[in-house]
Amino acid sequence: MDVSEAQKDAYAEGRCPYRLVLEHVTSRWGVLVLIQLLDRPYRFSELRRAIGRVSEKMLTQTLQTLERDGLVHRDAKPVIPPRVDYSLTPLGHEAAEQIRELALWTERRMGQVSRAREEYDTRKSATG
Repeated sequence: MDVSEAQKDAYAEGRCPYRLVLEHVTSRWGVLVLIQLLDRPYRFSELRRAIGRVSEKMLTQTLQTLERDGLVHRDAKPVIPPRVDYSLTPLGHEAAEQIRELALWTERRMGQVSRAREEYDTRKSATG
């Protein structure tokens, strides 16, 4: 992607509109929600259990943010007890596929990352 100097400056200063969406998609919980929803729609409690270690508040905020960005669909059914399902929109599915590829790349390259960390730590400890 060819990026002009003006676009680079806007991105660096946080004025670029896609920077905020990028932050939402790549946030700690955003990544996990998107990848999990690739499997199927989830109810809130199911999604929270599947992700693990996320507070109710953080999951709620993450889902609302992703819904606002057009990536997640919230389907509230008027039944008792209330039932709310979360799924990916077509845009969300596209984003989640990209995020999953990055996650898989990370998994495949973890050995190299571990070796690089060890080399770095060895150099740092040798130089004091």
